[in-house]
Amino acid sequence: MPELTLNNGITIPQLGFGVFQVPADETQKVVEDALEAGYRHIDTAAAYRNEAGVGAAIAASGIPREDLFITTKLRNGEQGEAYDAFQRSRDALDLEVIDLYLIHWPVPSQGLFTQAWKEMEKLYQDKQIRAIGISNFLPDHVDTLLKEADVVPAVNQIELHPTYQQAELANKCRDLGIAVEAYSPLGQGKDLNAEQVALVAAAHGTTPAQVILAWHLAQGTIVIPKSADSARMRENFGAADLTLTESELAAITALEAGARIGSDPAVAAFTQF
Repeated sequence: MPELTLNNGITIPQLGFGVFQVPADETQKVVEDALEAGYRHIDTAAAYRNEAGVGAAIAASGIPREDLFITTKLRNGEQGEAYDAFQRSRDALDLEVIDLYLIHWPVPSQGLFTQAWKEMEKLYQDKQIRAIGISNFLPDHVDTLLKEADVVPAVNQIELHPTYQQAELANKCRDLGIAVEAYSPLGQGKDLNAEQVALVAAAHGTTPAQVILAWHLAQGTIVIPKSADSARMRENFGAADLTLTESELAAITALEAGARIGSDPAVAAFTQF
């Protein structure tokens, strides 16, 4: 599995496994299946209410902790108490150290994300977190944060898929040394039906999902597909072995349509409780 080196020198498996919308009572089994399939990067969040299941799967796996990369995220409604919120996530995961901790959304109407970041910097300095980052931050949110930050975010996790690429934001982050991580990398399945994707998949004898994931990987994007189906997990994992031509990559990039699926970070203000 390819790894990327973040701006503080630590490495992250480029293809990970996300547990968004995995029910709490199913999470341990799903994550155990993902680990068995070969994934070593697991992405959860306090808002998903399944951190404990992720932790249980890690404990049951027998995989050395140093071989795993675990991400979780700060709930929007807890930006004013980031230090304590982190401890709750750490307890739920039953881990001494979290590899990556993200501010889940900027929620600019609260005006608290810079305060949360300063608390996260303390956790990072105390070595309770190996890297800190952001999620759903638009260019102006990044600029506001960097004016106050002592630590440049390691990652910005954003909605990114062929029909919604946020190229300006992604390029800005990369120019600043902030790695780009894609959630909803398949457009929640909608992008799998594109004719260009089907043609590339047929040419390589692979699945449309593998083609799109390989497109992400070729751009240096960290990607976290999600599936509760163990066979699909393995298929997705196989994207790491697929190399697309420049013309094939360009054909998929040409699918850009501004087709956002999730909320607009400029105005999103839900608490996630």
